[in-house]
Amino acid sequence: MNFEAFVNDIESNKWNVYGVEVYEAGKLTHSFGDTTGLHHIYSATKSVLSVAVGIAYDEGLFNLEKPFIEYLPKDKTSVLSDEQYKTFSKISVKRLLTMSVPGFPFRPEGDNWIDFSLSCKVTDPDKKEFNYNNICAYLVGVCLTEAIGSDMGTFIEDRIFKPLNIQDYEYGRCPEGYFYGASDMKLSVHDLSKIGLLLYNKGTYDGVRIISEEYTKLATSVHKMNREGGYGFFIWKYKDGFRISGKWKQKCYILPEREMIITFLSHIEEELPELQESMEKNMFKDLTN
Repeated sequence: MNFEAFVNDIESNKWNVYGVEVYEAGKLTHSFGDTTGLHHIYSATKSVLSVAVGIAYDEGLFNLEKPFIEYLPKDKTSVLSDEQYKTFSKISVKRLLTMSVPGFPFRPEGDNWIDFSLSCKVTDPDKKEFNYNNICAYLVGVCLTEAIGSDMGTFIEDRIFKPLNIQDYEYGRCPEGYFYGASDMKLSVHDLSKIGLLLYNKGTYDGVRIISEEYTKLATSVHKMNREGGYGFFIWKYKDGFRISGKWKQKCYILPEREMIITFLSHIEEELPELQESMEKNMFKDLTN
């Protein structure tokens, strides 16, 4: 591994990477830049929500095979047409977790995101086609809030952030006040690494179990194939491991077989394959599919 060469590429190319961390065998071995300041993690928020799903799943509070519509507030579902209710009744929570619902647009809009989401037309609810969007994650957050009967933001603070010793964070809410599980969270590089370490250690952190090994395996396994190699429960397949990912190059690569975790937060809006190519070339030259 040549961490210095990776950092040199970042600096010489003026790539807008805030900070980088590398863990080997669960221990922090290399760091660069700002690893403690808060930065947007965008869709990496979805992976934090997946951990919250795991806690509720392990405690028997959340059934992944249940139609998601059955978890939503009754005042929202009772006004749906019979056809729309029947359509959504064919879509399980697991389908939302794996982004396998065709028809949803990318993000909710307007002043009421539940109403907007439930107005979307899913013409073939039995078709399990990969369709990456924020509505799936948003609806999972709403369903989970209703299932546990308490605020999802507070739940994440108490059940995930406290045991991971994550003290500085920000997160957003939808117009109705629900935790927005698809995006709008800020964490540091160091604290996003902790989410990676939790998954790397099969659900434990610093000897404390937060989610079960069963759920960790489910969440990080491929349930739906796509052009990037596959998708689990809001977690992407990556080579011989998996990754947490945000839209402007916010990444946490978890490679259990190599005993490595690489995390970096950036703000790079343009396509920049050279950043990942530099990481792969310098950090593990023998990386194969």
